[in-house]
Amino acid sequence: MDKYRVTLTAEERVGLEQLVSTGKAAARKLTHARVLLLADTHGEDRSDDDIVADLSTSLRTVARVRHSFVTHSLLAAIDRKSQPPRPDKVKIKGDLEQRLIQLACSDPPQGRCHWTLQLLADELVVLGLVDAVSTETVRQALKKTTLTLGSARLGASHPRRTPTTFGGWKT
Repeated sequence: MDKYRVTLTAEERVGLEQLVSTGKAAARKLTHARVLLLADTHGEDRSDDDIVADLSTSLRTVARVRHSFVTHSLLAAIDRKSQPPRPDKVKIKGDLEQRLIQLACSDPPQGRCHWTLQLLADELVVLGLVDAVSTETVRQALKKTTLTLGSARLGASHPRRTPTTFGGWKT
């Protein structure tokens, strides 16, 4: 593997030294700045193993910081990569949720005695309401509503009061 040679300009070096000396940044940012300062070829040429030993970091981190600096920029080597936007947590909401509840309360398909989560998920796809949906998403949507197809009380087993065997405390 080719080693990426880090050559800092005077301005970059001063900026990194100032960042490290103040110490008012994220630990990852400070470590990457120290890696760049130690890997700079203007000073003594240090190997990656020496940098790892001095900073107590991994060899892969040193290689990644060198690569990022040479191929991208100083900011790319120091700052974190931006994360891609997270998908929407709740996929079934609003009108789709109402349609799912209507479907779950309706009669099950021919030959079935009740709706399963897989049948409900498949039916949502067949009706064209969603492109794809997992059974877990359907379960969470139905759990959020207090939909019960059976008993008025929630849960599989209902706790009952056990009668006491003694008549109570005598005072």
